[in-house]
Amino acid sequence: MSKECYVCKKSVVSGNHVSHSNKHNKRTWKPNLQKVKIVEDGTTKHVEVCTRCLRSGKVERA
Repeated sequence: MSKECYVCKKSVVSGNHVSHSNKHNKRTWKPNLQKVKIVEDGTTKHVEVCTRCLRSGKVERA
């Protein structure tokens, strides 16, 4: 399963870790996903949702 929010499609992004000596190394930032049960169209589903969507009330938990 991919690291992607079911609601807002937030996913892994990549960039550089830059040290004090200005060396660049590749790194990734992963979204804070939680496995939750939600209600959608009258049915319940198990999905991964980011904490921002949970906190803002974009999904209805079952």
